Amino acid sequence: MNLALDNSVVLVTGGVRGVGAGISRVFLEAGATVVACARRNSPEPIEFGDRRLEFESCDVRDPNAVAALVDRIVARHGQLDTVVNNAGGAPFALAADASANFHSKIIELNLLAPLLVSQAANAVMQSQQTGGSIVMISSVSGRRPSPGTAAYGAAKAGIDSLVSSLAVEWAPKVRINSIVVGLVETEASHLHYGDSAGVAAVAETVPLGRMAQPADIGRCAAFLASPLASYISGSTLTVHGGGERPAFLAAAEQHLASSNKE
Repeated sequence: MNLALDNSVVLVTGGVRGVGAGISRVFLEAGATVVACARRNSPEPIEFGDRRLEFESCDVRDPNAVAALVDRIVARHGQLDTVVNNAGGAPFALAADASANFHSKIIELNLLAPLLVSQAANAVMQSQQTGGSIVMISSVSGRRPSPGTAAYGAAKAGIDSLVSSLAVEWAPKVRINSIVVGLVETEASHLHYGDSAGVAAVAETVPLGRMAQPADIGRCAAFLASPLASYISGSTLTVHGGGERPAFLAAAEQHLASSNKE
């Protein structure tokens, strides 16, 4: 199916590693010109055929840097059709132990920075005849307990709320949606789940039997950016492989297995 993204210009924040790299590759494959920003580039080029990702260094928490980034993209390509706000994340830290500055930085990166980028993009898109589309990469952490990353979960809940408001404020020129992402297997998965056996064990907890691949998230983002989703705005698309098995089921199964051995 043709997503009709040829000749479109796409900005992917944090688009050179992990989920972001997968998103960038999908848009390249769909025929878009893709600009990815991050503080550091990836050592491996992201390309499809003879087309290569364009990299821009940018701290998305800095309003002046974000404005300059968007200005450079428009000056170079004459348009900005889609923004995927993917940059974000948080190290493990219990809420009671983390400093006020730590919490502030997490909220800044995961909530305020996507708003800054979206504001700059919206200013361009409102003046374009075809408008534009903004996709926020959210997380299941914003919908369920997120112990060890509480501020991150709260920021992602804020992203989903932000989407519903901006979809009203910026319509009809700009559509804005979020993708609520579950577990994703990336090059950094071992930092969270241990060795390959640990990654496999975590994957088995997902109803579909595997964690998402970055390209799975990229395909959802490309769909939301495409004309196929022209009547979708203010929505959240949940991409988590069916969710998580309730803890009480595992406890009940363990109890039954133990009882049967007695």
